[in-house]
Amino acid sequence: MKTFRNLFLFGILWFAAISVQAQTPPVDDNGLAIGGYDVVSYFSGEAQKGSKSYAVKHHGATYYFASKANQNAFKKSPNNYLPQFDGYCAWGIGAKEAKFPINPETYAVIDGKLYLFFNGPFNGEPFNTYEDWAQRTSVLKKAAHANWPKVQRSK
Repeated sequence: MKTFRNLFLFGILWFAAISVQAQTPPVDDNGLAIGGYDVVSYFSGEAQKGSKSYAVKHHGATYYFASKANQNAFKKSPNNYLPQFDGYCAWGIGAKEAKFPINPETYAVIDGKLYLFFNGPFNGEPFNTYEDWAQRTSVLKKAAHANWPKVQRSK
């Protein structure tokens, strides 16, 4: 029953994601990661769109950066900047054991790690998963890391 509920919720969220541009898969059909946002920029406190001029291919995905300095920082230590859970919504992994798309502008950097979140319409109402995450960070973060190996293997 839990699996059916998660699949149903995932289906609804996925439909909302493809109908609203603010939501994006962690890696789109063209291989672009995080909707073209610069993963290094999150660590300075501002999500910035990257540029094709500063692109890096990493594990089959293309990452864009806002500057040569950010591109170089990523090349030097990509694991320092990659989002947790392959870029899927951290709340979805922790609270629902499911992969949800993300809004690249809704994020948190916690203990030097990047977490991304779904933030868009759900059932016709605004739904920002970061709000629940912020209230229950330690519980959801622990659950997400425990759930990830199982969720990662799911389609």
